[in-house]
Amino acid sequence: MLDSKPLLLPTDFPDIHRTTIHTLQVNLGFICNQQCNHCHVNAGPNRTESMSDTVIEQVLAVLDYPQIETLDLTGGAPEMHPAFEYLVEAAVAKGKKVIDRCNLTILSEPGYEGLAKFLARHRVEVIASMPCYLEENVDAQRGKSVYQKSIEGLKQLNDCGYGRVEGLNLNLVYNPGGAYLPPSQQQLKADYKKQLLERFNIVFNDLFTITNMPIARFGSMLQSNGEFQAYLELLKNSLNPANLQTVMCRELISIDWQGFVYDCDFNQMLDMPIHAAKTKLSIADLLNPAEFERLQKNSILVGEHCYGCTAGQGSSCGGALN
Repeated sequence: MLDSKPLLLPTDFPDIHRTTIHTLQVNLGFICNQQCNHCHVNAGPNRTESMSDTVIEQVLAVLDYPQIETLDLTGGAPEMHPAFEYLVEAAVAKGKKVIDRCNLTILSEPGYEGLAKFLARHRVEVIASMPCYLEENVDAQRGKSVYQKSIEGLKQLNDCGYGRVEGLNLNLVYNPGGAYLPPSQQQLKADYKKQLLERFNIVFNDLFTITNMPIARFGSMLQSNGEFQAYLELLKNSLNPANLQTVMCRELISIDWQGFVYDCDFNQMLDMPIHAAKTKLSIADLLNPAEFERLQKNSILVGEHCYGCTAGQGSSCGGALN
């Protein structure tokens, strides 16, 4: 796989600073039952990286800081981590909101038959990958039969109350199939709702559009196709300065499977440690309140890929920014 990091540094991206840390985003590892061509973490069935029990306990300890409101679980397929249910239950017991970034097909895998009911029982917000409402587009991007398994997963979630019962939020994620920006989030949401309801009687709460980042597997594909510089220019030329105020990294820190701390999930995949650290900062360091407080208002480490979050309508883990 071609490394895009040397093409993303140095950068002329504007300086930005963190405000208050409200979200702890935790990557439980790279093991996944899928291998999507847009995946910015290069996850897949053959990966073995998985967070240790020690780091899991440190994550739970950091959740005791009152300003952290949300635990955002990602991967790989985060549900494949053996401590996933334990972590969810413990975080909910602490009064935290929990987000599961679900690929939907995991709900049909052997051994995960009760996953949808577990998520509903603990009122976990599900943010589910669904890059299109058309079968050919989804399978082209994510693999053969992924579309049908995704539809089955959505039906399971609906049957458990997701998208139908208040407090059981089901949000879908669209990302482009190639080197272009997402269309209007609001228009796409309307299209998804119409298509999924009419064809499958599926409902959901919201749709998030997310710009593909020129890193990891997608960045390598761009380089192989000779599209990397053109895509980067598209991102840079589409900068909307208003998005600088609401990018996700201003209220979030990202923890990798080894427990190291980053400004965001994308910096994590580029191995760009958090700006405050002279050496790599770990979540164990954050158990010291003084170290945790140092991250508030701290400068965020940026690269050319950051234009992906600020281009056009903006992009974050919660979708468009404007």
